[in-house]
Formats: sequence, C-alpha cells, structure tokens
Amino acid sequence: MFKKILIANRGEIALRIQRACREMGIKSVVVYSEADREAKYVKLADEAVCIGPPPSGQSYLNMPAIISTAEVTDAEAIHPGYGFLSENADFAERVEKSGFTFIGPTPESIRIMGDKVAAKQAMIKSGVPCVPGSEGALPDDPKVIVQTARAVGYPVIIKAAGGGGGRGMRVVHTEAALLHAVQTTRSEAGAAFGNPAVYMEKFLENPRHIEIQILADQHKNAVWLGERDCSMQRRHQKIIEEAPAPGVPRRVIEKIGERCAAACKKIGYRGAGTFEFLFENGEFYFIEMNTRVQVEHPVTEWVTGIDIVQMQIRIAAGERLPFAQRNIELRGHAIECRVNAEDPYKFTPSPGRIVMWHMPGGPGVRVDSHAYTNYLVPPNYDSMIGKIIVHGDTREQALARMRTALSECVVEGIQTNIPLHRELMVDAKFIEGGTSIHYLEGWLGRHKR
Repeated sequence: MFKKILIANRGEIALRIQRACREMGIKSVVVYSEADREAKYVKLADEAVCIGPPPSGQSYLNMPAIISTAEVTDAEAIHPGYGFLSENADFAERVEKSGFTFIGPTPESIRIMGDKVAAKQAMIKSGVPCVPGSEGALPDDPKVIVQTARAVGYPVIIKAAGGGGGRGMRVVHTEAALLHAVQTTRSEAGAAFGNPAVYMEKFLENPRHIEIQILADQHKNAVWLGERDCSMQRRHQKIIEEAPAPGVPRRVIEKIGERCAAACKKIGYRGAGTFEFLFENGEFYFIEMNTRVQVEHPVTEWVTGIDIVQMQIRIAAGERLPFAQRNIELRGHAIECRVNAEDPYKFTPSPGRIVMWHMPGGPGVRVDSHAYTNYLVPPNYDSMIGKIIVHGDTREQALARMRTALSECVVEGIQTNIPLHRELMVDAKFIEGGTSIHYLEGWLGRHKR
C-alpha cells in the first residue's frame, strides 16, 4: 500500500480523498492555488504546496507543477479526483512515465472512452446497447450527413466527440437546420476541446439519465455497484441524484449491469468508472463512460456499504477486489442534493464570504463539503461547494430525511440553491419518481421568479 498520495484537485473531493487516505493510514499531499489558501483540506493536509495563482490553467491544470510537487514531497501516487485533469490521458501518461502511480484507468482506456465515437464503437463490440446514430464521426460530405439524418430519423442531436459536461451538443429538428448545426458544433468543439470531430445520434424525446457504477481491478475482475438516477438536471448539469433508480425493473437493471461489467473485462479497464445511459420505453442506450470517480458516488457508497475512493486506491496499489458480484447487495435508498454557490433560480454564481454555515445532521445524513463559517468562496472555479446525502430504508424515508436536512441548513453571506432543493423535495412528480431529463427545465419555466 502507498505511504503517501498527492491529491491533484480542490474543493469537497480533495477533502473526501484526504479522509479516505487518513482512514487507511496514508499521508496526503495537497496542491492548491492562491485562491484556496484558506481551504479546510489545505489546513488538514499532512503537507500542502501552493502551485500557482487562481486561474486553473496556471494551477490545477499545470501538469509540470503537480508532478514536480509529487517529486519533492516523495509521494508515490497521484489521485486526480473529478474534473480538471482526471480524464486527461496525457496527464495519466506523464504521471506514469515520471515513476508515480496514477489512481485511475490506463491512459489507453481514458483515450478510448474520452473520445465519444471510439467509446461508442468499443461498447457496440462489447454488446452494450447504444443510441442509434452515425457509425463514427460525421464526414465532410453534406450528402452523407443528410442521408445519415434521414436514416436515423429527426430529431437528431449533434455531439462533439471530445465533449463533456453538457457542452458541445446541438439538437436539430429539421433537415433545413442540419448542416448549419453540424458546422457550428464542429467549430465550438475545435475551440473547446481541441477536437472538431462530431457525431450524430437519435434525439430521445423524454428519456431518463441512469448510470451504472463499476469497479475493476488489475486481475480481470469487474463488478457493478447498482445504478443511479441523475435525471434531475439543468442544461445537462446534474442537480439531484439517487440510488436505486425508482420504477425500473430489477431484471432490466441487472441485465445492463452485467453487460457493463463484462465490457470492462473485455477492454481491460481498471479502477472506478461510470457507464452513462439514456433510458426510454424500457430500453437502455449508452451515451458515454466517465473514467473517474463521480460527484454522485456517495449515494452508491450508502446503498452498497462500499467506499469507492478507498477501492480506487486499493486497485491502483494492485490489490484484488475483495468481493464478487454475488456479495454486492443494495440496501435502502439514498438521495444527494448538490449545494452550489449560486442564485437558486437564475443560476448566476454567488462567490464571496460565508458569514454563517450550519449543515444538518442526524440519522442517515451525510454532508461532504469543504466550506465553513468565514470561508471565502472563490469566483475562479465551479460553483459547487458541497453535497447533502441522505439514506433511508425506503425512498419515502430518504425523501423525508432530505426535507428535514434541508430545513436545518443555514447559509448566510452568499446565495445557494438550497431553496430550490427544498421546493423540489415537495414536488409531486419528483416524489412519484421517474421524471425525465427535461422535467427540471420545464419546472423552472413554470416557476419563474
């Protein structure tokens, strides 16, 4: 087992990894930007090294600075968390070539799954169902593009092969708008991701977003840890996640979960990963794979009793999975609300100093956050400042616990989206379960402030 791990991230995930290290008796090194000097995980780290000014390009995305820090602190492995460099194959490669262990998949796996076209082709070969669409990147020939769209059937969605985080996609309803949409998405993809390739898929009108969590070791063992429903989202950004997905028959979930685990064995995947699907009319359609730990991993941890971050570390150290698929049981129901520093209805960021921070507690309540009273939320990064996660024996109990937890929250000095969560937890359709990925956008339209 590693004696010292460098955490190449910030915010709540840096604290989460640090806690996993501490529990395992591993020392942690935290890198931070000047904007994060006062962060909780910086104060709690065994060692903390400032690697640059606030802009992430000069700090959290600065590969030489991160690797140099690992060298001077005698770290043995680097955990990238999520976001930033977590799915950057070049970074994973540089970490390994510099003599450190990258706590994540191989650079080859990251490259394949990071390119949405290559990922889709790999999944088709592995027997994982995919959304009908183009067989690879769209060519330059406008006639072929038009023919492909006719074969798939409108509406279609044009997506950037190297995209992610809800960016680089455009829905097209008519043939007249098709070629302009392809060209615009190509330009945006080239500028945002350095890869102008785009592909086409059938645009599903009212799907849910359901994902399968997997763990795979370096000894050809792979398991799936149930599913998560992440359909409550705005502009492709998740806001509420839960496990298990309400209203989906277990046999349907089990069939797709087994295929995901089999696909991991086939492509030689290692570490934690998430297969993301659209689910409509009883059918699953693969959209992408995230080759890292997800923001919403706590809901799976709670229903399975498995510490996913510790498992990432153990797998990277060469250990075998300590359980087989038959040992994994789902218990109860978990819900997570992401707490963002933003206007709850306009979604404009609200950085600044928190003058009062009181988070809930009690049975079945977990709060993952690096924030505290007098903490200054910097304007330079993503607006998420924490997550409230609850667990209950049933979904009804979990909903009741989340309502209680949200009612106890007090945050002053900045705005947060907690008022929005309070309203959604008493929304009849959400309580019923099974809302589509478009539900929240419609809800916001009806509840304009």
